[in-house]
Amino acid sequence: MSLISLSHSIVQEIHLEYINKGAHNLFIKRDDLIHPFVSGNKWRKLKYNVDEIQSHNCFGCITFGGAYSNHLLAVASAAQQFKIKAIAYVRGDELNKNSNLLLKKCSELGMELRFISRNSYLEKKQSSTYIVENNLKYLVIPEGGANENGIKGCEEVLLETSNNFDVICLSQGTCTTSLGILFSSPMSTEIWVYPSLKGFDSIGEMKSLSERCGRSEDFKLHQQRIRVFDEYHFGGYAKKDDGLINFMADFQRQTAIKLDPVYTGKAMYGLIQQLKIMKNKQVLFIHTGGVNEFSN
Repeated sequence: MSLISLSHSIVQEIHLEYINKGAHNLFIKRDDLIHPFVSGNKWRKLKYNVDEIQSHNCFGCITFGGAYSNHLLAVASAAQQFKIKAIAYVRGDELNKNSNLLLKKCSELGMELRFISRNSYLEKKQSSTYIVENNLKYLVIPEGGANENGIKGCEEVLLETSNNFDVICLSQGTCTTSLGILFSSPMSTEIWVYPSLKGFDSIGEMKSLSERCGRSEDFKLHQQRIRVFDEYHFGGYAKKDDGLINFMADFQRQTAIKLDPVYTGKAMYGLIQQLKIMKNKQVLFIHTGGVNEFSN
């Protein structure tokens, strides 16, 4: 599937047995269908970074991620299509390109993987916007695509919808997508976020990223519309149990839509618990991807 020809993803209404019939109108923005590897919020966050690479005569990009990072896979795939060089610093110097199928696929797509210690990784990822290596200029894309370009791309998601929802719900990692949705939605819409990390300071992290991206005033204007549901992490990042797995299987049975256990599965589970005790909500769930052959 070509990224160049990408225009939009569909909005799909779903009906679930465990929500009272007629109590809510529930829709899913199917960004998981955008691309096999650059799906969900990944392409949204990369789109304007790719534009900057091309418009600023960069040879390629340098980015960061862990051993199972779908961000790395997305960057590798996009770089191959747009014929730009991709370099990734991977957290963990005990790893190599054959440590798992995801890293192997990144390498096969042409990404140069540089494995560094966790301490070095923390220092390295604080890089400036551009790096020059061997007289070649590279754009630095932060871990997870968390920069101004990423927010700008995520602001386009709702342009492909009616954007008239009472609630917009999404999983939360780097906060980039959350901010894009927050800034582009009406003042009458609540934004419900479900952090995948245990003990994650959602409001603090969103504020911090807004400041780094020059969007502090926007955040102040919209902050009161955020609701954080931080009790659905199932023990922490990438943690799961039989309850979550069974819920995801049942959800797929009813809707034919696959969720992932790291982000979207937990967010949808949390959303359903809230909707069971509410009535008459027009709700949009953003499917941020994460579902591929390398999913945990």
